[in-house]
Amino acid sequence: MLDSPETPLKALIRNRRPGHSLDAPFYVSPEIFAADMELIFGRHWIYVGVEPDVPEPGDAMTVDIGRYSVIVVRDDDMGIQAFHNVCRHRGARILHDEKTTVGNIVCRYHAWTYDLSGALIHAEHMGADFDRTCHGLKRVHVRSLQGLIFLCLAEEPPEDFDEMAREMGPYIAPHDIANTKIAFESDIIEQGNWKLAMENNRECYHCAGNHPELTVPLFAYGFGFAPDEMDEQDRAQAERYACLVRDSHADWEGSGLPSREIERLDSRITGFRTERLPLDGAGEAHTLDTKRASRKLLGQFTRANHGALSFWTQPNSWHHFMSDHIVTFCVMPVDAGTTRVRTKWLVHKDAVEGVDYDLANLTEVWSATNAQDSALVGYAQQGARSPAYEPGRYSPHTEFLVEKFCRWYVGRMAAHLGR
Repeated sequence: MLDSPETPLKALIRNRRPGHSLDAPFYVSPEIFAADMELIFGRHWIYVGVEPDVPEPGDAMTVDIGRYSVIVVRDDDMGIQAFHNVCRHRGARILHDEKTTVGNIVCRYHAWTYDLSGALIHAEHMGADFDRTCHGLKRVHVRSLQGLIFLCLAEEPPEDFDEMAREMGPYIAPHDIANTKIAFESDIIEQGNWKLAMENNRECYHCAGNHPELTVPLFAYGFGFAPDEMDEQDRAQAERYACLVRDSHADWEGSGLPSREIERLDSRITGFRTERLPLDGAGEAHTLDTKRASRKLLGQFTRANHGALSFWTQPNSWHHFMSDHIVTFCVMPVDAGTTRVRTKWLVHKDAVEGVDYDLANLTEVWSATNAQDSALVGYAQQGARSPAYEPGRYSPHTEFLVEKFCRWYVGRMAAHLGR
């Protein structure tokens, strides 16, 4: 499909109508899904987890990205290494558990043994002319952005990761991911294409009618609004919100917390966006009472009412950083109509469940929101399968960031296909 001069995919990309949702095949076609896995998930930086997933030397996790399985391991020098989960002997999968601890990496089949740097250190009965140094595990590019782990399966990864890290590092660093732990994680299998899961995240047009828990700590005017539909009272409230954002940014940045928006969603190969925004009520956390969920604050925070820092990356993640906890989200495609969304809640590594935080209170808002979003994505997938489906127009006031996601996606596909 990818080799002909004018494939159906190339035609769909060329004819994509800006400001509208994608044509149905982008959501339902197995062939386009295969292209997504090759050209998007196979060639870009993919968020897969956090350094607390592998906190100590020998701690390892396996990550599935399409047909690939990758080992992420903490080495003896506390660095993060990543390797294809394929033995260099006869190709058996080596690690089978999602999380484990190893002294060395040992294949169960014939006991070929690799150290934590990926070097082959033991292979019996291979003959005197066998050179172990030529048979180490195949490396996968891995980078940590202040504790957020990204992988790239391509031989040559996009070169702009350092630019993202330079801009985002000061925003994330105060939350000190290295000194957090995973309090809870959950997976939801959504019955929809991965792009629908991402599009749903990139707007809050749907929030007021579908997310009663999430909208408690959020300001309504943070969802976007149509100025030409507002009466005088609405305009006054919108202006008060704008003033609150400006004043909060000045306050937080005066305290050493970068807060102003950086938006690179469709202008970079490694697209991203960030901004710290105030929260409603007590202004402390994504909880039903809007107060912090953990008594132990992160990093050097001395007060909890610093709002929430959002960080989005293309193609597959979003994150919320608060003074007391962090929530991260990783989207992984399963097939054309199925997507896994993994959520992790991080608290200070010394926080004690039942003493410093209540797990139900910590997870309640986003557990409910994830379930609601899963249903909505399923509805969208059902609609995309219908012969009656046609691309619909995005709201320029509340869905402009969805358009940026689609523009990034179509642009990256076109670049790789040589439009």
